[in-house]
Amino acid sequence: MAQRERIVAELGRPETPEETAARKAESSRVYRSSQTFRNLVAALVITLGIVAIVIFAVPRGEPPAPKPIDVAAVAEDVSGTLGGGVAIVPVVPETWLVTSAAVAGDDPRTWTVLYVPAEDAGFVRVSQGFSADAAWPTRELSGADAAGTIVIDGVEWTEYDIPDPARAGNISAALSTTAGDDTILVYGATNTETLRVVAAGLADQIVTAQEESS
Repeated sequence: MAQRERIVAELGRPETPEETAARKAESSRVYRSSQTFRNLVAALVITLGIVAIVIFAVPRGEPPAPKPIDVAAVAEDVSGTLGGGVAIVPVVPETWLVTSAAVAGDDPRTWTVLYVPAEDAGFVRVSQGFSADAAWPTRELSGADAAGTIVIDGVEWTEYDIPDPARAGNISAALSTTAGDDTILVYGATNTETLRVVAAGLADQIVTAQEESS
């Protein structure tokens, strides 16, 4: 029995061989496109599932807080490497954060402790220049000039005029004094009142060093 020819409704006649081939080709293209889309959706679902597993199944936690720096212990350790020098131990409020305490440099060898005061957005450095020359504080302060003196708990300190903190490494206030052969420099991005707190906490050690050297 002969196969009936497909009637194209829009044309009111049977399809030509070329029309039949074009129709079948278009049907195949549509089918392949739908398969590709479904495959993409499936791949996306699988990927999202893997990401979800990583996010929710892998245990995570906050990194451990850094171990607090024991300034006194570090000072005791480094004092043994200073050829007889003794590293001072600043006495500051317990709420202040210590971010570093170390000896560095050669001319002069310098013991420095860096603090972040709890009530201040800035920082305070306490540096001890072993056998430092008289010009060392000025060099550390980018050429700042002495502005006068102030006595804090029996110790005379030199104050410095710092008109442009940006030029001085963001240093806005500074004090210096001598302790035997060493020079103590207290400075930072802070105010003079905060530096006076540090100076008062150093007074006993400075007086002792001055008496031992006299």
